[in-house]
Amino acid sequence: MSSPSVPGAGSVKSPLLHFNNVGYNNNLNAENSQPCGVASRLKSALLSLVGSNSNVLVISGDCERSAHESTESTRSDSLFSTSLQVCIAITLSGFGNVGAGLILDVVQHWSVFKTINELIILVPSLLGLKGNLEMTMAARLSTQANLGNMKDFKSTLYLAKGNMALIQCQATVVAFLATIFAIATNSISKGSIDMQNILILLASSLLTANVACFLLGACMVTIIVLSNRFEIDPDNVATPLAASIGDVTTLALLASFAQIIQNHAPPGTTSIPSCIIILILFALLPFWIYTAWKNEHTINVITSGWLPIILAMLISSMGGFILNDATSRFERLAMFQPVINGVGGNLVAVQASRLSTYLHRQGKPGHLPLSFGCLISPCRAFIGSNINVSTARVLLLMSIPAHILYLVVFRLIKGVGGFEMTTFFMTFYLIFAVLQVSMLLYFAHNLVILLWRNGTDPDNFSIPILTALGDFLGTAFLLVVFILLSTVSDINAM
Repeated sequence: MSSPSVPGAGSVKSPLLHFNNVGYNNNLNAENSQPCGVASRLKSALLSLVGSNSNVLVISGDCERSAHESTESTRSDSLFSTSLQVCIAITLSGFGNVGAGLILDVVQHWSVFKTINELIILVPSLLGLKGNLEMTMAARLSTQANLGNMKDFKSTLYLAKGNMALIQCQATVVAFLATIFAIATNSISKGSIDMQNILILLASSLLTANVACFLLGACMVTIIVLSNRFEIDPDNVATPLAASIGDVTTLALLASFAQIIQNHAPPGTTSIPSCIIILILFALLPFWIYTAWKNEHTINVITSGWLPIILAMLISSMGGFILNDATSRFERLAMFQPVINGVGGNLVAVQASRLSTYLHRQGKPGHLPLSFGCLISPCRAFIGSNINVSTARVLLLMSIPAHILYLVVFRLIKGVGGFEMTTFFMTFYLIFAVLQVSMLLYFAHNLVILLWRNGTDPDNFSIPILTALGDFLGTAFLLVVFILLSTVSDINAM
């Protein structure tokens, strides 16, 4: 099947991201291209989400009918392929979120979390780094892969080197600011400061951010290269997989590093290991800045891309304060926090990444295609026939079985004493989980379009803000769920 050409990028495959302009030179026999059996029934079910109307160019006579059928076939294949890829990636990422929830449910009782209250406040901020850094890097590299700029080893290595240095630099700065913000606000409420706890907190935060970002960044480069090689759209799989690996890795590293550092810091003394770790990581910062600044693909981000990740850090930190209060009131709440935040963040990251890649194919930032409106209503974000709106519908509906699956997994793992799937819990939880995803998908469409219209690359700005907003909304909605459960005396809120 022929595919449209991208100016300056050569001929690039784009079966997943175009509508209205595909299929007119397609000589593929529709009958031979249809899947059979279960795949056919799945495809038919997904097609019902698209609707009967399609935005096709009007061509006279038999050409009009041929173009219409060809475009419908291409769009249906696009939706089916996208849904299948996203479903697999979201399912895998969700199990990572479940793992993070189980880890948080355990480590919240560790001595280091009991001694240093700021650690629980840091959890959403550091888990949010996957949206601030790794998922944003995955979106940038996915766009480059779709534009044909990662076809050979040399260009791939050049892109990877600049982006890896960039996220190491960002990780150090964001982790430092998040720690200082948590310490400052918590000390105001407590009225005292413990210098040893501050050093332990800062060292564990910086070490976690640097190690996690390096490991996850390397995984993202590998996933995107393999996706590109096997003709899988990296926009559909890279960001969810970044989130799944990121939650478990970051939370496990934070708890482990903090506990180990505290064990080697006797009470009433200065934590020497903490000081060494802090000095080493800050000494590496100029090297990361220089490497990212010398790379043409990351120089703009290193010089002017700090606002979204700092804003995202502040939003996630507010979610951290909600989590700190919520876990003190409802012990079981911590287990579900990574899941509700993770599912919402994963789905909105996929949509934002796909929208950004689509716009990159149409032109440069500042030139908005006619098919996109600014500040659309919530209905228009989910009702329509174009591929982006259809994808939003599929992602929204996908959140329901995903959450049910993960709740069943929680029930099987925790047993009778750990979690009960009561009617009240399922009803309240699913209502607010779907509300969170729908709000995020709506915000994603408007934010990406506004950024593009203002000449800003959404790959660098949209995902950090959207995933941080997902963390804040998810934690706040989860607290509301448990408050409602306590009013009806549900066992899960006891």
